[in-house]
Amino acid sequence: MAESKYSHLKFLLLFPVIILYFEIVFRIFTVGGLFSLSFFPMLFFSFAYGWIGYLLSSLHKNQRVNKYIAAAFILLTSIPYIVQFLIYKQFKQFYDINTMTGGAGDAISGFFDEIINLIFKQGGIFVILLFLLPFALYLIFSTKFFPAVKGNLVTRIISPASSLLAFLLALVFVFTSSIYAPVYSSQYNFQSAVSNFGLITGMRLDVKNMLLGKDIVFEEHDPIAFPNGGDGNSSSDSSESSSSASSASSSDESEDGEQTSAPVVYGYNSIDIDFDRLSLNASSQIKALNDYVQSLTPSRKNEYTGLFEGKNLIMITAEAFTAEVIDPELTPTLYRLATKGINFTDYYQQSSAGTTGGEYQNIFGMLPTDGGMSFKNTADNLNYYTMGSQLNRLGYYGKAFHNNTYTYYDRNITHNNLGYSDGFMGYGNGMEQYVKRSWPESDYEMISGTLPTYIDKQPFNVYYMTVSGHSNYTRSDNAMTSKHWDRVADLPLSDTVKGYLAANLDFEDALTYLVEELENRGIADDTVICISSDHFPYGLDTGGTLGNMPYLSELYGYNVSNYFERDHSRLIIWSGCLEDEEPIIVDSPTSSLDILPTLSNLFGTEFDSRLMVGRDVLSDAPALVFNDNYDWKTDLGTYYSSSNTFVPKDEDTVVPEGYVEAVKAMVRNKMRYSSGVLDNDYFRYIFGG
Repeated sequence: MAESKYSHLKFLLLFPVIILYFEIVFRIFTVGGLFSLSFFPMLFFSFAYGWIGYLLSSLHKNQRVNKYIAAAFILLTSIPYIVQFLIYKQFKQFYDINTMTGGAGDAISGFFDEIINLIFKQGGIFVILLFLLPFALYLIFSTKFFPAVKGNLVTRIISPASSLLAFLLALVFVFTSSIYAPVYSSQYNFQSAVSNFGLITGMRLDVKNMLLGKDIVFEEHDPIAFPNGGDGNSSSDSSESSSSASSASSSDESEDGEQTSAPVVYGYNSIDIDFDRLSLNASSQIKALNDYVQSLTPSRKNEYTGLFEGKNLIMITAEAFTAEVIDPELTPTLYRLATKGINFTDYYQQSSAGTTGGEYQNIFGMLPTDGGMSFKNTADNLNYYTMGSQLNRLGYYGKAFHNNTYTYYDRNITHNNLGYSDGFMGYGNGMEQYVKRSWPESDYEMISGTLPTYIDKQPFNVYYMTVSGHSNYTRSDNAMTSKHWDRVADLPLSDTVKGYLAANLDFEDALTYLVEELENRGIADDTVICISSDHFPYGLDTGGTLGNMPYLSELYGYNVSNYFERDHSRLIIWSGCLEDEEPIIVDSPTSSLDILPTLSNLFGTEFDSRLMVGRDVLSDAPALVFNDNYDWKTDLGTYYSSSNTFVPKDEDTVVPEGYVEAVKAMVRNKMRYSSGVLDNDYFRYIFGG
């Protein structure tokens, strides 16, 4: 009898220990930071899940059947860890269920060779074997050391009771922490949940949110922190411009005949929307969105409103581009565009859901709250405020282009719904006549080949998603790195970083051709080029842990230790008409979410700034950059959610009372608004169609 009890005890402890082992190995080889307070909720969650495994493996009366169930449980549990480990190694982030279902298939098929390289050339096979080790050991030693048992009434009570107790202890650790409680609930994010609580808990919370839906509950915050009230798009006649650009003025004559300058009072970038009517018979989510938008103060027009009215627009999302590519000697055209137009000196490209997430941010001006499915979920929406749609309503010719497979990420569906009048062309539905098949394909060939198709259709509005800058950055694996290697061979950098820069030189050559052709046609002054990245160059490093990204740190010139350091980049907005003017400097924090409202204002389109998450950076709207980890940065400083700390910009910065909590609530509201707009096709309710 004693031996039977001992067998039950060993079998009872087997599954919690194995799951904890999986979580420990997973954390060590992905985000690191094993020895932190978050280990304790991960420990108790692991035991809670493990005892469920024990219960499932002891229900049958036949011990052999229970052994097979136990083996299957161990093997099946290891698979998500292996898959997410490989995803993290390749893309430097975890894929939530939406992203897994919406983009992982494309990613795995499109980058199969790179994944094989991760497994067999970059040490991935060792970690995979570590995850398979418990399964192999169980098959070998289960009969002798961990024999399966037949459950009885006592064990069937003990196992769920133990699981519940462990789960409650985990929740105690979570909800008594000012750091972990928001991650688990109000500021839930899959990346943060996995990093802090373990993979299974992150997946469980993700499933729960998918099944229960997303209630939209906007928070009120302390208006003392924001002199104008509102929630991030507030403005004031007396507030300073968020850029270094000066405000316009008008001249009046005083009584003694002297000329005096009076500031111009600009109107708001808003439209008349009857939200009360729209809320009639609407769902609770639509009503919540309406109430939220009504509570905001729109930003004001400014001296730059309509600066680009009637001009052509070429908008580019550049694959894995970052600020350090720009160099007066190596990339003179990029340097010219970055310094002769509007200069953004503190710009960030949030890395939220890989390439499709970066495109989503640039085009829609919102974070991809549905992960890799965000862009795909716009396929049937009324995408009213994309630049494609806005300029299409003004009679522009429009088209979107990509030099890789046209069906990748379902772009053949989504990019035909962005408002461009002539749809979308990728490799497979037309681009192959301009671009030779290689990996990656040439940006120069795409732009030089397609430019003649629209240059005479003015005003034109085109969009490019490039691919030449994609990893891997070796001469054997990257056609663009090999093509341009001689131009970087003598740089005092590692071969990996030189390979990255070489790949980006095809983009440089494409822009050189583009600008020269615009100038030759005499339309450079009438054309605007806007360039942003999709994400940081994650392909530089095989790891991805902050503080352990040697090649990215080499490129940047400092050790990358947080998300803002990792995601810093450069936004380019250039037009030939700006070259002879003093540069317009935007030195406040700016991000990809600000591109859409800024371009809308510059092109003088009719838009309501309250409906946009970002801000027109040339307006008086306060600066705010945030990511889906709920980190944020303003003119006053930076907040890091992982430590729940706010670091003022400098020692002289005065932070108003209640400011940090108010901005935290503001960021949560913007995240909820982003989600609500996407999931409810919100603009269709407002604008119809």
